[in-house]
Amino acid sequence: MMQTLKATIPLALTFISFAFFGIVPPIDAAEEGKTKSLAPIPLTLEEVLARVDRSHPLLKGSGTEKIVARGRLLRALGAFEPALVNDWELERLVKSGSTVSVGFNDSFLDVRHPSGIRTIGGFRVGIGPIQIADLAVNGTNQPIMGFSMPLLRGLMVNPENAELQRSGLADPRADIQVAQTRQDLFLAGAGQYWEWVAAWKLADVQRRALKVAEDRLKQIEQRAKAGAVAPLDVVEANQEVQRRREILIGATRAFEQEQYRLSMFLWDRDAPMTPDVERVPEFPRQAELPTTEAVQADKLNARATRPEVLEVAIEARVNNIDLELAKNNLLPILNAEAEPSRKPGEFVLGLGYRFGVEMRIPFLQRRARGEVLEAQGKADRFVLVQKFREQQVIVDVDNALSAIERAKQRIAASFQSLQLARTLEEGERFRFSLGATSVLFVNLRERNAVDSENQWIRAKADYQKALALYQWAIGAWGKSPAPAVPVSYRPIP
Repeated sequence: MMQTLKATIPLALTFISFAFFGIVPPIDAAEEGKTKSLAPIPLTLEEVLARVDRSHPLLKGSGTEKIVARGRLLRALGAFEPALVNDWELERLVKSGSTVSVGFNDSFLDVRHPSGIRTIGGFRVGIGPIQIADLAVNGTNQPIMGFSMPLLRGLMVNPENAELQRSGLADPRADIQVAQTRQDLFLAGAGQYWEWVAAWKLADVQRRALKVAEDRLKQIEQRAKAGAVAPLDVVEANQEVQRRREILIGATRAFEQEQYRLSMFLWDRDAPMTPDVERVPEFPRQAELPTTEAVQADKLNARATRPEVLEVAIEARVNNIDLELAKNNLLPILNAEAEPSRKPGEFVLGLGYRFGVEMRIPFLQRRARGEVLEAQGKADRFVLVQKFREQQVIVDVDNALSAIERAKQRIAASFQSLQLARTLEEGERFRFSLGATSVLFVNLRERNAVDSENQWIRAKADYQKALALYQWAIGAWGKSPAPAVPVSYRPIP
């Protein structure tokens, strides 16, 4: 009995010390992991933009422009592909009172260069009783070669070479289209993201306001049963509850709408993914405005790198190719040729090669002059469009800076208004507890506080959207994909 008492005394003292001094006994690590849960990772703007860049269908669709560009280049190069030719020709001729069959079999490679020069090289086998001195063809393989080249029109500038140059610009044009699509999607995604966050905050304000009205209704009902207030106050309090419930339903619907819209920027396995409500983040702190020097540097960089400006430059380069081709068509046609004879009958005359120069001079040149006039008009228009785009970039940057500055001022003013509204709200509630005012004035004060908080939330959302607009204005999103920024877990307190 004494041994049992001695064994239980230390255990009892241990529990007494825990209870008296607030000492908590150690908990096993596994059990502690079970009791503490981890909060969901807040959905960040960087994650939204990373998902857009990685899996958005419209951005993937714009990426196929690179495939189209490679196809155009291959098609243009097809005009200059070497061709292996095997030509067999035979004719029956009357020679020295008798009929003979003469001909040839040529095997040669026909090559055309973008400069307009065409060359051939290969072997010829004579057929029949032929003797050609300049080829020395007598039933054996003899090398043949030839060329044709334009001396004026078509030299270095010709339709096929112009198409090859245009197709060479298809790849940078595809890059510009991808950058433009990324810019627009990122701006739309950022704006929708902050609309989603603001919609949840606005709905939460209405939810808290409804909870306050429901609690007050219970208190007034109890006071009305005790005869401390008039029954009409119960009706008014109940009416305010229904009014706030209706507003909360509308705010919930607005949040769900913004949630579905945001899902169109969050694609997973070729399907939009609806973000969880638990992942709604808090508004980040205000960032410092860029300095004047940084703004000027951003403007100069945006004027040179914005997709809208680069697109005009590419179109102008394509038009310059057309203009150069049109001016070349104003030149006379002057072609020189030196090729093996392609008619077996000429062998009788002993001819193995033919040489020639062809010249053709159009008189009116209406088609060529019309093409030059059209291309020159487009070139002048592109100069004006280029100036407009560059100035538009400057205005976009200034507009984004103005939006940021005004949003900051709105945040400060709306926060001051919210503090004053909450002070009036608390004062009116205190007066109501003393019976110095009515439920109507309390409701009005609370409505004013709710409206002030809504304005504060809208101002913070507009500030974040203005920051996104500035990134779009300087062309920051058209350069490289947005990296995914990891967010660490934090336990629920």
